Amino acid sequence: MTRSNALYAQSGGVTAVINASAAGVIEAWRRAAAKDAKLGKLYAGRNGIVGVLAEDLIDTTRETDAVIAALRHVPGGAFGSCRFKLGDPAKPEGKGAAQFDRLLAVFQAHAIRYFFYNGGGDSADTCLKVSQLALARGYPLQAIHVPKTIDNDLPLTDTCPGFGSVAKYVAVSTREASLDVASMASTSTRVFVLEVMGRHAGWIAAAAGLADTPTHPLPLLILLPEVPFDETRFLDAVRAKVDAFGYCTVVASEGAQTADGKFLSDQGLRDAFGHAQLGGVAPLLAGLVKDQLKLKVHWAVSDYLQRSARHVASATDLAQAVAVGKAAVALAMKGRNRVMATIERTANKPYAWRIGAAELDKVANVERTMPAEFIGADGYSITPAARRYLLPLIQGEAKAPWQDGLPLHPTLKRAPVAKKLPAYVP
Repeated sequence: MTRSNALYAQSGGVTAVINASAAGVIEAWRRAAAKDAKLGKLYAGRNGIVGVLAEDLIDTTRETDAVIAALRHVPGGAFGSCRFKLGDPAKPEGKGAAQFDRLLAVFQAHAIRYFFYNGGGDSADTCLKVSQLALARGYPLQAIHVPKTIDNDLPLTDTCPGFGSVAKYVAVSTREASLDVASMASTSTRVFVLEVMGRHAGWIAAAAGLADTPTHPLPLLILLPEVPFDETRFLDAVRAKVDAFGYCTVVASEGAQTADGKFLSDQGLRDAFGHAQLGGVAPLLAGLVKDQLKLKVHWAVSDYLQRSARHVASATDLAQAVAVGKAAVALAMKGRNRVMATIERTANKPYAWRIGAAELDKVANVERTMPAEFIGADGYSITPAARRYLLPLIQGEAKAPWQDGLPLHPTLKRAPVAKKLPAYVP
């Protein structure tokens, strides 16, 4: 009897808890396989879908249960991720058809009947296309999308695993940096600018608003992609905060843009998916404040630090990351296909949630931005409704083991699976 194997792959920018989802998938698969003789091994694609194309697969059965459990504490992508856009399989003149043919050939060669793809919006589209092509070719494959994105921009889910932890990092960093600036403002720096990720959706920048509370008020300005940037209005707001508090903290989304849709930090470069390569809005804003207001400014770009900060991860986020991984396998065992595991909020106070599922054709290529009711009337703050939504997501400290003053991370074997096909030529 040929057993049905599974394939798990990570895609896109990683998070502090993406490996927790990997642990959820692998642990759930092991339990299912122990009960069902028709189920075989679970492989992982080395460096995401790129590894699948190259037939560069990892045998996860070679990892101990203890190592898999310890993935909950590891940032980055334990099996490697990638930013790689597959071509359109419907266009035979391009590379897409050949790429998808290769994917199905790898699946068939290794008896892969289940595909768990852990990623964001672009990954949902890839997962959907793989499933659709398998259906059209008559190949038995169930494709389940495991949500992940710090941008929190996937639709039909209350939140996206990875976001709660980056939100916690940004809120904590905003509070701590503001206290630093406040202590020096009388003789030194008056304005601090922190740049965070977020191309079209301002969820990450909005999380900084959690640091500003009635008991710890901060002179905070938040720049969101959803609110057009106006230079004069911005400088007036900075001056007003400095006049009132002696200093000002600015948290700016990398996707801050003018009314005509031009990114302030567009470098003129594009990634594999055609997205503008952003970065540099913090020094741009700092330069404006220095030149126009003659104030001393410091700036910082959180960049990879915000998405890799496992040491300050949200316990809520960690639990949800594991849950969607386990749910993906459960959905597959129920015969579901072309779906994404989702998180459904059932109560705000106390916060409660459950796992659901959404059809992939309603998820792929749909981007969820900040709703207007979450943005303050001044355009630089968040509303109580936003606070009620965001606050539960950063609750709890996801403790991790430490050794010699540093986080303790397991060593994976990442044992390769023997190749069965000719070498792949891109």
